[in-house]
Amino acid sequence: MPPPPKKWKGQCEFSAGCNNKLIGARNFASDTWGPPVDDYGHGTHTASTAAGNFVPGGNVFGMANGTAVGMAPRAHLAMYKVCSDEGCYEADILAAMDAAIEDGVHVMSLSLGGGSIDFFDDIIAIGAFAAIQKGIFVSCSAGNSGPFDGSLSNEAPWILTVGASTIDRRIVATAVLGNKDEYTGESVFQPSDFPYEDMPLIDAGGNVTAGLCEPGSLDNIDVKGKIVLCQSGGWTDPIDKGQTVKDAGGAAMILMNKERDAYTTIADPHVLPATEVSYGAGVKIRVYISSTSTPRAAIKFRGTVIGFPSALTVASFSSRGPSLASPGILKPDIVGPGVNILAAWPESVDNYPNENATFNMISGTSMSCPHLSGIAALLKSAHPDWSPAAIKSAIMTTASQLDSAGGPIEDERHVTADIFALGAGHVNPSSANDPGLVYDLQPEDYIPYLCGLGYTDDEIETIVQKSVSCSNITSVPEAQLNYPSFSVELGGSTKTYTRTVTNVGEANSTYSVEIIRAKGVDVGVEPCTLSFSKVNQKMTYEIRFRKSSTPVVNGTFVQGAIVWRSAKRAVRSPISVKLVR
Repeated sequence: MPPPPKKWKGQCEFSAGCNNKLIGARNFASDTWGPPVDDYGHGTHTASTAAGNFVPGGNVFGMANGTAVGMAPRAHLAMYKVCSDEGCYEADILAAMDAAIEDGVHVMSLSLGGGSIDFFDDIIAIGAFAAIQKGIFVSCSAGNSGPFDGSLSNEAPWILTVGASTIDRRIVATAVLGNKDEYTGESVFQPSDFPYEDMPLIDAGGNVTAGLCEPGSLDNIDVKGKIVLCQSGGWTDPIDKGQTVKDAGGAAMILMNKERDAYTTIADPHVLPATEVSYGAGVKIRVYISSTSTPRAAIKFRGTVIGFPSALTVASFSSRGPSLASPGILKPDIVGPGVNILAAWPESVDNYPNENATFNMISGTSMSCPHLSGIAALLKSAHPDWSPAAIKSAIMTTASQLDSAGGPIEDERHVTADIFALGAGHVNPSSANDPGLVYDLQPEDYIPYLCGLGYTDDEIETIVQKSVSCSNITSVPEAQLNYPSFSVELGGSTKTYTRTVTNVGEANSTYSVEIIRAKGVDVGVEPCTLSFSKVNQKMTYEIRFRKSSTPVVNGTFVQGAIVWRSAKRAVRSPISVKLVR
């Protein structure tokens, strides 16, 4: 690693000092004294995902073994601790963001957030606006409150809001029933000494508490030497459910998903032989148990399997749009890997005291966010003149809507994911490096948008930290912001907006528009061809939305897209339309 940049002004609060990878470490958690030690692993995991160096032998319990590396392995890291046992205080978060700006970071990655809130009350939105004013890119988690609509965090348009997808690697543990039916599940704990043989199978769901395998709930149930079917949910996490089964003498556990989690399964470091299966599989296992007086099952541990055809599904927990804080901005912006992600951990989850390879595998939009942060760092390095908005545009307009098998990306139900789950699509880093066109924005461009939201001058000043008078500014509707996507509420009258694109490809290039129609909506674009003669040339187009004659139920959301195509590139902008009377 090279030394820190000459302009770096950060501090290291570890007595042993930092190094050329970790060039800054500061503690802003106001109720925790001392150096910024990671007590939980979350910060270590996310930081190494964004910018961890090459480390051979990365694995958990021997699974997913290989060379671990972050998205931007040659990037420097600075870490700012803002959370403690008591939570994450707003003042601490904002103080850390301000310090990072002053220290000279280029990208901020925040794997935290709350519910939807007005931007002038949103500490992360306020800190992020200060960051983009200095050219700093900000990436944030979309939240883990999915699959419910309107469940997003971090909705401000100057933030990249990142949802979570699965990957094509699974740590497979298959439940094999006595009737020979098999159900693929996952567990990162894969014991080599667990016998592959039929054992008695029992459904713990005789009552609600027992079915959830809460601590002590199995004490009066004979589970000794049996495989126990437990349900996800309640107040107990999956690993502690396994501990409940183990404490009661159970031999193994099959953990069935909640209905809302459907096919999103998690590979946990269980304390006993176990597999987590989909909700549908759990229902079928439960039917089998009730169909025979002697239900039996086995668990076949198959280890690490790469190349699952249904990869790139949106995770059940990934928060969904539409944005409540600003419905005229389509959110989330993008999805990236966030399920069963292997990355660094402060200590060995194996509990081996001499273990040097400390890694863990966890899931969440906290994991997808640093993937995008690291990719943004790569783009910033390759294109130092690009603004944060240009980097975001490049990521969004080049995103993929297809899974690894070439079909449309699905959600946790194995149904085609809608625009509020997927945003612009799944990140495609190599394409983002050469997007052709970008939708650019400068910090001052957000002020007419904020006036258009109906915020007062004082509320906007809280965000932008300078004097504002909306009475002297021509406000714009949300959908008029020069954003790489469209979110429109459409009634009886035609809605017309403009967008300006900047040519970052070849000097001489021509793009023609393709309209992917949304049901019940007619879309027109003028001009339909954009011809550029130089790099960084800007051109503006107009887009019109009006209801077609196709009858659609009031309040329905429909989706489509426009794609500007050249001989080499496709620049796609997703469209969401809410149809109202």
